[in-house]
Amino acid sequence: MLVELFYFDGCPGHEAVRRRVRAVLAQVGVGAQVRERRVETDAGAQRERFLGSPTVRVNGVDVDPDAGGRTDYGLKCRLYRTGDGLAGAPPDEWVRNAVQRALGGAGS
Repeated sequence: MLVELFYFDGCPGHEAVRRRVRAVLAQVGVGAQVRERRVETDAGAQRERFLGSPTVRVNGVDVDPDAGGRTDYGLKCRLYRTGDGLAGAPPDEWVRNAVQRALGGAGS
């Protein structure tokens, strides 16, 4: 399983999301490494389909269920539209669901 954390230098949420993703992996019992991918240029953001920092992907798929239809790539801080409003990080539940889908288990 490949878990990636995309970010740009200076992102205020990068460290916190890294810790949260690792905690979710531990809760699910997955020993996957979190591969950090720094995005440095707008061209890199376009190439990586980078929706902003931080972005978490599991096996190449964004943990945000609504990310597939977006094309607003660029070097920016990312906001997630959650059931509780806008957030600077994906909810743990999204990360957990993405990991479970990658493992072939339940999750939505």
